[in-house]
Parts: sequence; structure tokens; C-alpha cells
Amino acid sequence: MIALKKRILLLASVLVGVAGIAGANEIRVAVAANFTAPMKDIAAIYEKETGTKVLASFGATGAFYSQIKNGAPYQILFAADSKTPDKIVNEGLGVKESNKTYALGKLVLWSAQPNFVKDNKDFILSSEVKKLAVADPKLAPYGLAAYQTMTAWGELDKVKDKLVTGDNIGKTFQFAKTGNAQAGFVALSQVFKDGKMTSGSGWIIPEKFYEPIKQNVVVLRQAEKDKGVENFMKFFFTSSKVKSVIESYGYGQP
Repeated sequence: MIALKKRILLLASVLVGVAGIAGANEIRVAVAANFTAPMKDIAAIYEKETGTKVLASFGATGAFYSQIKNGAPYQILFAADSKTPDKIVNEGLGVKESNKTYALGKLVLWSAQPNFVKDNKDFILSSEVKKLAVADPKLAPYGLAAYQTMTAWGELDKVKDKLVTGDNIGKTFQFAKTGNAQAGFVALSQVFKDGKMTSGSGWIIPEKFYEPIKQNVVVLRQAEKDKGVENFMKFFFTSSKVKSVIESYGYGQP
């Protein structure tokens, strides 16, 4: 009986060790929708080099903030702005030292139709554009940038009846991609790779028309001392491969 108990205890300790190893080989990250493609590439590179999986959830930064407030088990947030990570740090939910800008987003006026978009601010007023997709400026930084752009052009009031609004830039892109809107203001990274548009046609909006889209990352408080998270963050900010991936999708770098 004593020998049996010892064997059970030994098996239990082995199982606990395996569970610990499995946990150490996974990192849970929440990622802004506009950074979906780059993060998938980066995660694949990291897993190949280290064996550690990056389990990424993609969506709206505002939604992730609410989930984090309610105890969601993410370890890192790659936001679409800098305000949300700042707020997370100020509320004691994030590690201050980890709050850094990882990419500078760029806005593009894009259509799924080739040779359709004109590099002209009056294009959105044309009869060819019956519906114009845009993200909610209260929820999405790219939506705010779009509104700032249209305001700078003096065309926001003129185009309001055409607007189709998505609550994040992923949904906004789908409106334009599926033809529910003839064009849309989306993130350049959604339609750009290696120096060219991957589909359709677009005009990269001059950055003088909107405030810089600083995208910050923050490590959440529950992962402050997690070695796996620390290693991934070091890799993210020092690897030339990561830098190349980010630049290939049209982002600026801080």
C-alpha cells in the first residue's frame, strides 16, 4: 500500500511538471485587428526558433481593454493606439516599463476594385463611391484618423450619408473587401506587403492629414515575472526578422 501511494505521488509530480512545461511553452497575446498579418508571421518565426507558441487573439483594442478589466487571461496586449496601454498601466493592470511603441500605423483609402481609387481628396464625393467604409472613431484609432483626414479635407459633412461604420478596422476592411462599400479607410497593413498593394487599388493618405497612429504594446500585470513573456518581448524588439516583417506591411517604426 505504501509503495502504491509513492507511485501515485510520483506520477502526480510528473504530471504537474508536464503541465508547467506546457504552460511555459505558450504565450497568450491580444492583438489589434490591423496587426493580424504581421503577428501571424512573427508568431510562426518565433515558434520555429524557440518552440514556444504564441496564442494570439485578434480584435478591437477597446474590446480587449474591457476583457482585461474583467480578468481575461492575456499576458500581452498589442494595441492599435497608445492611449489604451497608458490607461491599463495607470489602472494598475499593466507593467509601466513594458509600455512601448512597436509600430506607427498608416491609413489608406482602399477599394477591392483594381484601378478604382484616385489619389484625390474629392474622390470620396464622386458618384462612383456610393458607400464609404470607416471604423468607429470612438473605438478605433484608424477610424479617428479617417475622420481627422476627412475634416482636414473639409469633406466630413458632405460625405456623412455615405459612411458605413465598423466597430473595428477588421470589420471595416470586410465592408470594402466584399463590395458592401465601394471604398474604405483601412489600415495599410491590411492591403500592403513588400512595397505594393496586395489587391485592389488604394491611396496611402499623407500623414499630415491625421495625428500619428502610435501603436503600443504592454505586458499585463499577471505576466510581469513570466520568463517566457520576457523572452518574447526581447525577441520582438531586437530581432531583425521582426523588424523586417513589420516594415514589409507598411508600418513605420519608432
